[in-house]
Amino acid sequence: MKIKKNYLLLLAGIVWLAAGFNILRIGIISYKSYVTLINLALSAAVFFLFWFMVFGKLVRRHTDRIVRYEEEMQFILKFFDRKSFCIMAFMMTFGIGLRTSGLCPDIFIAVFYSGLGTALVLAGLAFTGNYITQAARNR
Repeated sequence: MKIKKNYLLLLAGIVWLAAGFNILRIGIISYKSYVTLINLALSAAVFFLFWFMVFGKLVRRHTDRIVRYEEEMQFILKFFDRKSFCIMAFMMTFGIGLRTSGLCPDIFIAVFYSGLGTALVLAGLAFTGNYITQAARNR
């Protein structure tokens, strides 16, 4: 199944937004008893770390790759490369395992997931914004 290459950016945006909202929702639900300035600052630190060290770079790298495709029609799963799918699978498995194992207290889930989820949502918004920019350029 193939789609226009610019739609790969939109698809990446939808995937990252869905993942981000889910992770952020879990973090916010866990936060109910732990809202303090220190915890909010720690969540912000997690956000900045993941956005600037991981997801911001990922958005730029994948957007550049997708835009450079020569053929207009691309396989629907080419919004990521193999390495990124493996990283995503690892993160999902590790995150689910971490939560269900009970090894981490709710305060960790609240702080970490809120920061991580916010960074994932921003990645989804960035991919969606890149889709809109590319669509406007191609008119």
